[in-house]
Amino acid sequence: MSRAERKAERGSRLSWHREHELPVGTVVPSVLAAAAGLVAMWPFTSVIEPGTWSFAVLAVIVVTAITGMASRTLMRGRPAWARDLVTIAVQIVAVMGTVILLVAGDTAVFGVFPTDATFFTFQALAASAWEEITFGSAPIAASPGLEAVMGIGFGVVAVLLDQLVAQRGAILASLLTAVVGSVPMIVTLGGVNVVWFVMLGILILALLRYTAAQNPDSPRRTSVAVAAGVGVAALAATVIIAPILPVSASLAGTGTGVTVDASLRLGDDLRQPNPVEVLTLATTADTAPYLRLTTLSAFNGRVWEPDRGDLQAQSEGFGPAEWADDIETTDQNTSIRVIRMSSSWLPVPYPATSVQGLPSTWRVSPENRTIASRSGDAVGNDYTVRSLEVSPTLEQIRALPASSPIVDPDTEPVELPEVIGDTAADVTADATNDYDRLIALQSWFRSQFAYSLETPVDEGFDGTGADAVARFLDVRSGYCIHFAGAFALMAESLDMEVRIVVGYLPGALTETTRGDEAVYSVSSDQLHSWPEVLFPGVGWVPFEPTASLGVPTAFSAAATAGGGSGGAATPAPTAAPSTEQTSGPELEREDAGDNAGATGELRRLNPTPVMLTTLGVLVVLLLPAFARLALRVARRGRARRGDAGSAWTELRATMQDLRVPLSDAETPRMRGDDLVRDSRVDAEAMRVLVAAVEQASYARPSANATRDLDAALVEVTAQLRRSVDRWTRVHAFLLPRSLFASRRTDVPLLT
Repeated sequence: MSRAERKAERGSRLSWHREHELPVGTVVPSVLAAAAGLVAMWPFTSVIEPGTWSFAVLAVIVVTAITGMASRTLMRGRPAWARDLVTIAVQIVAVMGTVILLVAGDTAVFGVFPTDATFFTFQALAASAWEEITFGSAPIAASPGLEAVMGIGFGVVAVLLDQLVAQRGAILASLLTAVVGSVPMIVTLGGVNVVWFVMLGILILALLRYTAAQNPDSPRRTSVAVAAGVGVAALAATVIIAPILPVSASLAGTGTGVTVDASLRLGDDLRQPNPVEVLTLATTADTAPYLRLTTLSAFNGRVWEPDRGDLQAQSEGFGPAEWADDIETTDQNTSIRVIRMSSSWLPVPYPATSVQGLPSTWRVSPENRTIASRSGDAVGNDYTVRSLEVSPTLEQIRALPASSPIVDPDTEPVELPEVIGDTAADVTADATNDYDRLIALQSWFRSQFAYSLETPVDEGFDGTGADAVARFLDVRSGYCIHFAGAFALMAESLDMEVRIVVGYLPGALTETTRGDEAVYSVSSDQLHSWPEVLFPGVGWVPFEPTASLGVPTAFSAAATAGGGSGGAATPAPTAAPSTEQTSGPELEREDAGDNAGATGELRRLNPTPVMLTTLGVLVVLLLPAFARLALRVARRGRARRGDAGSAWTELRATMQDLRVPLSDAETPRMRGDDLVRDSRVDAEAMRVLVAAVEQASYARPSANATRDLDAALVEVTAQLRRSVDRWTRVHAFLLPRSLFASRRTDVPLLT
């Protein structure tokens, strides 16, 4: 190696590389880990209402950071393994003490040392939190159970992050932060949280920079432009391009296509551009039934709360009959196979009487004849439900008054806008019994309102609160949750007990059969909600107020034979809304047909996502090429000013990219001769570069004449590229080896 190269190497090491590893940090790792914990916590604030849980999470994050800094400072002179073990032990103890103090301090000695009562308290809180998460709807109300679970969970995350950052595991720490933070968005199928993605991107860059700075081979000075460009490109690809990628339903495979919770926020599911098949059913009935998941009975003025009655084993049945002996019933079996629906409830027809084919983790709720599980998931289950078709005659249902609402004396009554009660009274003024009043309401909604997925009824759009209902009655346009919510409140204003059901429409008839049974396909855009009113002696009677969707509920009069009275009743309709196959208004949902959910094909080609996707892929693929180009331009600029070191560094980098043999044992003249002989580069241009390097190596600094070396450098590197095959040139352009080669094996000149 020539003196110029050795001098360049020493200069490069002094200017760019560290001579040794930095001492173990005490403050920066804990600060970065605490920042990562806060970034991971941020998305949870959108699915859990503010409360003591957020203070508990902040407390464990701060305590973890402080104990980490203190332990590493006190153990600075100790062996690394001892320092790490002591630090993690102290952090675990500190986090446990913090959570106990905040959640169950009154059961612990001095508020931090656990007792048997402490463990019992945490066990009860954990069970309570699990039930709230399983059966609750976002945003979940803050509770002591959630405070305990979130405190413990983020205590574990905070300790792991602190240790990973301290051990320079930037990639693992970034992955942990991203996975934990993305859980709320994945579970709720929420929109893209742009602010969180930006925060995550900045955090990842900071973690990578800190980790790289600890390595002795890392540069002291980095290119701010290159780092900023990479960061901006990555954030743009994540935040802008990824959310708008056109995904076909076929890509979902057999996995989950939609997650259904107990809320009435169905708008996002109904507005998905590509509905997928979520389940199939085969039934002995003439038409497929509506399938219910759960019911919502309690209204607090803002939202309808899901029913959380006691669950019992399947063997105990669905409870006593709600219909009288004189009401006609017909047995029917329905076999259901869940394909792409994730939920803690299983879809079943009403009223279900027994079920077969389910594991024991699924339990029965006799209160609303549904099936739920605290640990199971609906997807993948295949089961058969036996149910009844309850068919009262028109005379029977008209003779029965609807049940009055159950009033909880401990709950303040909800104040409804006057327009709800006044409108209900006006619409039902001519009716003489409760059933006719409800039919009048059903007919009024279906004739005077329009179905639309794009009507902004209120700021939250998907709301069923009292103010949203009042606005809906004015706009007269919305979709199923608006119709169901308005019908329910208006029926309640008429002194009737009412609830809302979340479930699925009957689906579309397919050409497939299962024995003698017809098979129906239910897609994700057939998620639906409808109201039910309780009639003693008949049970819960559903109604279908949603305009242009389904067929409204109606019962027929009893028939008489030979003019006598009390003849046999003619076949009466089911108590469920008519199950005529429909996927909703064609113009509003732009359905591709009955089997759109099964095919999963895109209904129209939008060129914008395709163009943006292509652009994003190209940007990612060309990032190394752009970085290499920036370095080449900078070195050529210095070579133009006579910097021999920069010219020779660019020559070596080009040789590395093109995989031309390179050895540090060669002098510049030997290397030049090899290139002239083997790669057929121009001898005169090569002589100019070699002479400049030798002059910089052996002549006195004052004797070094400034000469433009760019022309000779361009000539030599161009001929080097022509000396290799096309694939090597393409590979060198897309993945320049000089960007990733170890500096220890091939030390470049001063750049």
